[in-house]
Amino acid sequence: MEIRTVRYDHPDAVALTERVQQEYVQRYGEPDATPMDPAQFDPPGGLFLICYLDGQPVATGGWRAQDAAPEGHADGDAELKRMYVVPEARGRGLARRVLAELEASASAAGRLRMVLETGELQPEAISLYSSCGYTPVTKFGVYRDSPLSVHLGRSLTVADDGVRALPRRSEAR
Repeated sequence: MEIRTVRYDHPDAVALTERVQQEYVQRYGEPDATPMDPAQFDPPGGLFLICYLDGQPVATGGWRAQDAAPEGHADGDAELKRMYVVPEARGRGLARRVLAELEASASAAGRLRMVLETGELQPEAISLYSSCGYTPVTKFGVYRDSPLSVHLGRSLTVADDGVRALPRRSEAR
């Protein structure tokens, strides 16, 4: 397994994004309408990762910096986007590995909180994030008024000694 930093418009990222969009269509009847600009995922204001198994792209995820806005973000937010593992590679802990890398990079970039939007028709995602310490936050973004939308977040804290430290995760799997 190898995790690589790529641009959001990298061919492997585009292919995996198309797959996750098709999953949204199957579950919700339409793709995610959130506006996405590849430059938002360029360091230091974001990051996009792809996980490869045997040279094949099988998982992806990214974050983009967000600050206070009428749409519900707070100063210092990192918004998680496009977390996805292809069905044939699920159950191997890849999403947890990608999530941990994204949290660490967002924290190192000075972001204070990781937030995300998922949906009630994605119970696997809700279970993953809950087991990693994510809890409900104020709704934000395009789907803030959707009844199926679930908004979660987790603090990326700074310890007393000034070193960034992530809160302890639940050991649940």
